Amino acid sequence: MGRLRDKVILVTGAAGAIGSAVVDAIVEEGGIGIATDVAGKEAIDHVLDVTSESDWVRVAEEIERGTGRLDGLVNAAGIARLGTIEDTDYADWRHVMAINLDGTFLGCKHAFPLLKRFGGAIVNLSSVSGLVGGHNLAAYNASKGGVRLLTKSVALHGARFDPKVRCNSVHPAFVEGAMAESIVLATGNPDKARARMTRDIPLGRFGAAIEVATMCVYLLSDESAFVTGAEFVIDGGLTAK
Repeated sequence: MGRLRDKVILVTGAAGAIGSAVVDAIVEEGGIGIATDVAGKEAIDHVLDVTSESDWVRVAEEIERGTGRLDGLVNAAGIARLGTIEDTDYADWRHVMAINLDGTFLGCKHAFPLLKRFGGAIVNLSSVSGLVGGHNLAAYNASKGGVRLLTKSVALHGARFDPKVRCNSVHPAFVEGAMAESIVLATGNPDKARARMTRDIPLGRFGAAIEVATMCVYLLSDESAFVTGAEFVIDGGLTAK
């Protein structure tokens, strides 16, 4: 208890499986979780479209007025689309990049002035698909690979300040929830697809959102004070092969 005591932490995509689990874990560890997502989602504190710079500016200003500080940011908003380089149209490419990569960029950029006041930590949700490729994940691979290297750039920038702003990326494999289910359904043969995806994981199952949230808590806490610019893989052994 209390690993994040009184820390103010903004979470994007907080209505999703991972985002909601992260908010719950922050609160359980004594922190103040600020839940954000697009309009119409339940159990959120601020409406935030991560692709809108004006939304980011507004939310940052509201947090500054409300708390005067920000100790952490978890960029958990993201979408996945199946598609090879040939059958991914440009509109879908741009949509995936806008949410997954541009949204993470805007979050890091506009949270940074608050984070550097007292020091803090950023956790960017990438994916194992940001480390290894898939023939039918062209846009998703590119966006999540971009998140991985953006994280390192932000980490090196944050290390130049005193107090420090740390930044790390988390790379889950398939996690039970709406995103994984949408990928399975998009294949046209969900039972076969789920069985194949499960076989690819040495531990023989999909991950749980709480397992990702637990890693995020560690990276947001003072326990990881000497950790920055790193990637943390939560994949049941998928990338060990």
